[in-house]
Amino acid sequence: MRFRSLESRIVTLFLVLLIVVQLVGLIVIQRGIDSNARAAIASELVNGSKVFARLMDQNAQNLRNGARLLSRDAGFLSAIGNTDDDDRATIESALANHGRRIKAAMTMLVSPERKVVASTSDAQAAGLEHMVIAMLDKAEQEDGANGVAIVERLPYQVVVVPVKAPVTIGFVVMTFPLDERLARDMQETTALQTLLLTRDANRRWLPVASSLGPAAVERIMLQLQGMGALPTEAFDVDIGGDKLSVHVTKIGEDDGNAAVAMLGRSIDEATAEYSRLERWLLGLTVAGMIVCVIASVVTAKRIAQPLRQLADTAKKLEQGDYKVDIGSSRADEIGELAHAFGSMRDGIAKREQEIRRLAYWDPLTNLPNRAQFLLLLNDAIGEARKRGGSVYVLMMDLDRFKHVNDVMGHSFGDALLKQVAGRLLQKLANRRHPAQVARLGGDEFAVLLPSSDLDQAVVVAAEILQVLESPLSLDEQMVDIGAGIGIAGFPDNGLDGEELLGKSEIAMYTAKQRNEGAVVYEDAIDKGSQQSLSLLTELRRAVENNELRLFVQPKMTLATGHVIGMEALVRWQHPLRGNVFPDQFIPFAEQTGFIRVITHWVLERSAELCHELAQRGIHLKVSVNLSTRDLLDQELPFKFGEIFMRHHVSPGAFCLEITESAIMDDPVRAQQTLERLHSMGCDLSIDDFGTGYSSLAYLKRLPVDELKIDKSFVLNMVNDVGDAKIVRSTIDLGHNMGLRVVAEGIESEAAWNILAEMGCDQGQGYYMSRPMPAGELASWVENWKASALAE
Repeated sequence: MRFRSLESRIVTLFLVLLIVVQLVGLIVIQRGIDSNARAAIASELVNGSKVFARLMDQNAQNLRNGARLLSRDAGFLSAIGNTDDDDRATIESALANHGRRIKAAMTMLVSPERKVVASTSDAQAAGLEHMVIAMLDKAEQEDGANGVAIVERLPYQVVVVPVKAPVTIGFVVMTFPLDERLARDMQETTALQTLLLTRDANRRWLPVASSLGPAAVERIMLQLQGMGALPTEAFDVDIGGDKLSVHVTKIGEDDGNAAVAMLGRSIDEATAEYSRLERWLLGLTVAGMIVCVIASVVTAKRIAQPLRQLADTAKKLEQGDYKVDIGSSRADEIGELAHAFGSMRDGIAKREQEIRRLAYWDPLTNLPNRAQFLLLLNDAIGEARKRGGSVYVLMMDLDRFKHVNDVMGHSFGDALLKQVAGRLLQKLANRRHPAQVARLGGDEFAVLLPSSDLDQAVVVAAEILQVLESPLSLDEQMVDIGAGIGIAGFPDNGLDGEELLGKSEIAMYTAKQRNEGAVVYEDAIDKGSQQSLSLLTELRRAVENNELRLFVQPKMTLATGHVIGMEALVRWQHPLRGNVFPDQFIPFAEQTGFIRVITHWVLERSAELCHELAQRGIHLKVSVNLSTRDLLDQELPFKFGEIFMRHHVSPGAFCLEITESAIMDDPVRAQQTLERLHSMGCDLSIDDFGTGYSSLAYLKRLPVDELKIDKSFVLNMVNDVGDAKIVRSTIDLGHNMGLRVVAEGIESEAAWNILAEMGCDQGQGYYMSRPMPAGELASWVENWKASALAE
């Protein structure tokens, strides 16, 4: 079971949760057991201290009773009253005999004058004398007193009883040793370990009696010596393999010495019952974990196995098997998921069927599209290759369809395409070898002619052109439409479908260019295409290798002769061909769309030049030409804005020149682009004005600032009255529309003077300057003598 699998994660999660819960429970129980055990031990020790105190009181009471018997003995009283030596012996004998009966360690008689009269042990009597003398007053007042004395570091319980007859004639003193017997009695009574100790004035401890063994006593003594002052609360001591919780009870003090009783309870014994409970709990935990493991594995399998089956089903769906069964009788969330999978399968199957239809069939005409046509063509080529036959392809592009689409609208154009498709199907339906019609895209159609030769293909092409000669009737309007057809065949022109389509497309464009209706592919046709491809590759390399050069031609104010602007031009410095003039590559660049790259390059270099001139104090408006392809680029204003910002130049320093034909190719999109450029601050100019077919009403709606008269009118203006009239009319028209007028192609002083007379605002031409490299403009401006020309 891999850990990354859902099943292993579920099992792991269950186990981790169980272990955490059990560990937390065990810790809480352990702490509770320890707390309860400690509380029980503390209670036992407190009760033990009380029992020990009562035991001491009981012993003291027994001693006092024994002492009272002696003090009331008639013979003893009679002997005390005499001072003879025989009476003294009697007293000592009575003291000794009575002391033995009650197991007293020492018995003595003290006179009312606080003098020791007789004792059974002179050494003890001397050690106890000072303490006994201090107890006499209390004993006389309370008919007895008791205390604890320490003699030679050994503790004794002392009882003092007055001897009255009826006045006090003496005091009987008895001592009871606190020894092993007391410790054993205490252990038997309370089950607590008992250790009696004394401590001298130098804080040295001496064990007196104990219910523990010598080794345990020795370990306790070592720990006591290191503790200093004894704790007032219970504390733990280590006796080797066991721990005692002990409580110290002070028995008494005597002249700097102290006697204590240490009562101890074994922690292991106190927690023995709890330990058995812990073992039971641990056993239950292990058993619970085993049960949980089994339950979690079963649960995980019940969850993961259906998911695994759904994953296998998903893989089959991925492979395209939409008949796989996704049955599930479960009524839970997994059953809902399985049901959702089934719905998803049905939905995917339907959508894939629709996608296949859209991928291989044209939704507008319900004809095969390019992809499907290519499959059919390759199948036909395969069949022809097997039997040594031939296959021909006709590719057709409608004439004037774009114009119809723009003028009449896209709905009209779609209806037109449907009618064309219907005519093609109707014409080719009764052939002996069925032809396959397809729409390749836009207004392009293709016809597959299996088992046909070139003559048959040419005949079919002629029939199609004849069918399209009849006007189409749409929405009560008659539309004339023609077509250009390219013909290519296997094996003469290509060995696979892609190659045949490419060759037929080349032939089709040739037919449209030549206006020949139908053209059969020839190798000679393709050479021009290869040259165009080569030129495009070289143009790309020219931009990458910096082979393009920026040239400029100055523009002057005709009234004053001041340099007011410049037109940016591009030249190509080819490494092999040398200088390539614009008319050799600009038309091709416009045709292929590469003109956008060139326009971007020209504007980039122009902005760079504009910035450099401004730093030298030369402020000129730069005119840059835009093509049809540029105007159709809706991102053009954004691209220009980036260039202006990068070179820190104002859009107002630029005038963008557009030809009338460029505007009329797609008036709506062109106007949108021009309005956005004008709103940025750029001036707009209509270049080559007078050569196009634009409507003045449309031009009036454009945000134009300038009209530029085509040089074809300016060049012959001096000698041609008609051209001069056109120029004058254009100048008046521009001024009436609020525009400035620029004339290009000024090649003589006479032309300058006539234009200035007519009120033309600005001009440019060879008379002032030929186009020059951009780097030479600054010095040219400084050397230009406007005053000489103005004269």
